[in-house]
This record gives sequence, C-alpha cells and structure tokens, in this order.
Amino acid sequence: MENNMDESDCESVGSKEGGSESENVEENNEVSETDGNSDNKELENEDEISLKETVDDANDNQAEKQTFKDLGVIDVLCEACEKLKWSEPTKIQKEAIPLALAGRDVIGLAETGSGKTAAFALPILQALLENPQRYFAVILTPTRELAFQISEQFEALGSGIGVKTAVIVGGMDMMSQAMMLAKKPHILIATPGRLVDHLENTKGFNLKSVKYLVMDEADRILNMDFEIEVDKILSVFPRERRTFLFSATMTKKVQKLQRACLRNPVKVEVSTKYKTVEKLQQYYIFIPMRYKDVYLVYLMNEMAGNSFMIFCATCNGTMKTALMLRNLGMSAIPLNGQMSQNKRLAALTKFRAKSRTALISTDVASRGLDIPHVDVVINLDIPTHSKDYIHRVGRTARAGRAGVAVTFVTQYDVELYQRIEHLIGKKLPKFETKDEEVMVLEERVGEAKRTAVQQIRDLEDIKGRKKRRPNVDKSFEDDTETSLGIRKRKFGNKKNKMQKKFGKRKK
Repeated sequence: MENNMDESDCESVGSKEGGSESENVEENNEVSETDGNSDNKELENEDEISLKETVDDANDNQAEKQTFKDLGVIDVLCEACEKLKWSEPTKIQKEAIPLALAGRDVIGLAETGSGKTAAFALPILQALLENPQRYFAVILTPTRELAFQISEQFEALGSGIGVKTAVIVGGMDMMSQAMMLAKKPHILIATPGRLVDHLENTKGFNLKSVKYLVMDEADRILNMDFEIEVDKILSVFPRERRTFLFSATMTKKVQKLQRACLRNPVKVEVSTKYKTVEKLQQYYIFIPMRYKDVYLVYLMNEMAGNSFMIFCATCNGTMKTALMLRNLGMSAIPLNGQMSQNKRLAALTKFRAKSRTALISTDVASRGLDIPHVDVVINLDIPTHSKDYIHRVGRTARAGRAGVAVTFVTQYDVELYQRIEHLIGKKLPKFETKDEEVMVLEERVGEAKRTAVQQIRDLEDIKGRKKRRPNVDKSFEDDTETSLGIRKRKFGNKKNKMQKKFGKRKK
C-alpha cells in the first residue's frame, strides 16, 4: 500500500510538474507572441515614421519648388520675374503674396535682402491690372535712394503692362515734380516730407482715390521723426484701402502705427528675432581710436579686388575718409545727406557701375539699397542704435550670396558693441591682423589724412566766399576723373603745351 501510495503521489507530483511545465510552455508561447507583436508594432511604427518623413520631404520639396504661379501671380508678372531671373519666391514672398492677393492688410518682418519689395510690388501690380486707375498706390520710404530703387523695381516688373511711376523726394525741383503729378502716374513712391509739401501746395493733387498704401522700412520712417507728416498723410487717405507695413526690425512705434492704420492685419514673420543672414561672415577688430584709419587702409589692401561699403557716423567723416583714400590712390566716393540729390544719385550710379571700389556713407545708405556686388561692409564708426547694425551689414550677402562684415571697436565703443552682440544673439570672432604690417602704413596714412583735412578746409573757404581762389585745386570738390589726377596726366595743361610748342609770347 505504501509503495502504491508513493507511486501515486509521485505521479500526482509528476502531473503537477508536467502541468507546470505545460503552463511554462504556454507562458513562453504567450511571451514570444507578445514579443512578436511588439516587434511588429515597432516595425509598423518605423514604417509610419519613414512614411511621414518621406511625405514631409515631398512637401518640403514641393515648398522648395514653389513658383510665383503657384502663389497666384498672373502669367504677365511671372514672365517679368523670369526676365529678372527670379526662379522661385523667397520665404517672405511665399508667405505675404497669397495674403496680399486675398485682400488682407499685411505686416511683413524679414531679414534684409530677402525680397520684401517684390512681396508688395507683385500684388499691387496684379490688382492694378484687374482695376486700372491713376494714383493707384503710394509707397512711403525713409530715404531718397531707396525711393528711386523701388521705382526701378516697379518699372522692371510692370514693363509688360505699361506701368507709370513717379518719384517724389526732397532735394529736387518742386515744379518739375508737380508736372509729373499732373500726368497722374499709377504708382507714387515718395518720402513723407515732400509728399506733404505737394499735398499742401500743389493744386489739384489729392490721394482720395488711392487703393494701396505701403510703408517700406516702417520703423525708420517713424524713427526719423516723420510722425507728424505720416499723420497728415493718413488723414488724407480713404478708409477703404489696403495697407502694408514692411521692415527688418519691429519697434514700439511701428506697433502703435499698426493699431492706427491697419484693419485686421496678418503678421508675416519670417525671422522671429533680429537676425543676420547665415552666409554673412561677421568679425570685429579691437583697436585704439587713433589708429582706426591705418587699420582701414590695411584691411582694404588685404581684401584688394573686392567692393567695399564703409559706414561713418558723420557727413564730415565720410568726406574726410573718401579724400584720404583717394590721396592713397584708391577710388572711393562719399555719400551723405549734405550732398545735393543729383550728386547723391551720381555717387550711387558710379558705385553700382563698379567704376568706384568703395562707397563711404552715413546711415543714408544703410536701409534697403540693393547693390549686388558689395563684398565687404566695414563699420568704421560703430552704430549708436544696435538695430542699425543689422541694416548696415545687410548691404552684403544679399539674395543667397556670401559676404563679409567687419566692425571696428575702439576703447570707447565696448558697451555699444556688447549691445549688438546681445541683439543678434552671438559672439563675433576677432579678425586676425598683423600689427607690425599695419604700423608700416602709419606714416603714409597720416600724410594722406592731413592732405584730406586741408582739402576740406579749402573747399569750405570756396563755399564761404562763393568765388574760386586762384591757387586752389578744385578737383576734389566733384567726383570726376580729375579727382584722381587722371585727366591731368592724360591730357596735360593746354596752356603749357602751347608754350612748349611755340615758346612764350613776347610783350
């Protein structure tokens, strides 16, 4: 019995063990199944992720390959864009053009050189084609040079549809401008001050039928204390109009203006913070104040063959630097607010035509000017407003090109420079210079500076007396070939030639 009992016990235990084994097997099967399922799920997730990525890539490619036609721009204007070799729209154009065509008020914020002008020019021209009328749009700009540039863009884009534009800026004859206004152009490009002058003084001129108002570089318009003029202009405009504000930087004044003159606007912001272009290489040079000009000449020699834009703080500074560089044999040309408008335009034309390698300017040229061949921007005097730095260095590395910007920092500019670094959110590398090589130039640069100062004094004397002094060489007053001594070397002095040929006349 005992043996039987033991056997049965053993069997039961065995069966129990067998059961546990079978349970273990089942558990293992379940685990393997769950593992298999989790593996499948992971594979499915990976497939989904890869599918999403491919869809995103396809969408990106579509977004990248987007044309002006996809944005809703008509064929005539697309052809004009092709002639200007604009293959695809920029970020700000992709965002702003469809909204503007839909009839919304737009605030456009984008970095310099991103094609903001076309972002408002194309919708305006398209609307003009749909409803042709005179005095269709008014574009307000802070500087005269920018006004002429915007006019050129409108004429280039509207060449196929016969658009008539008029530029109304200060420094030009009011009567000839009044005659232009009498012809009733489609597009008016103006600086606020001169536009108010015409509204008050030119008979028969009003803006009651205007459909579009654009403020380009809106923050600058308000910073230049044009607020009274802008208020007068806005009071004359009809309520039923479209309004666009465009700028690279946004200030509190612009926000105030936005509340005053825009209805339910859409804000198009390509760069959220104050940004400089990625392809722009930015450097600083920390130097003593007294050697600033020596380092400038050294830098221009090191980067010879490039096209330069040099920014100074004062009008006198631009003249002095330009004359100093000319005395050293470099073809430099000044541009500042004290020059007559014709001379300012002539200076820009010469620089654009590459007949001058350096343009020495105040902040007059820091906004909006598009000169594609500028390779290097030099901040000889650091800007007092850090936002102006972004506009200055934006004159190079435009529309996807590369460029270099160098800022001179003296012992008095450290705080201003730190503000700039804080604004753009990065620390700039130091531009490497060889001090021994720089100081070799000191004597020559010092002599050229002294000559330049004397030339400016002579020029002031001439202007003060309003008559020419017989012994003063006036070649430096205007930017002609004689300013570099070319004409004298080439043609010589006629009187001396005659004397050599026939001898002196006997009395």
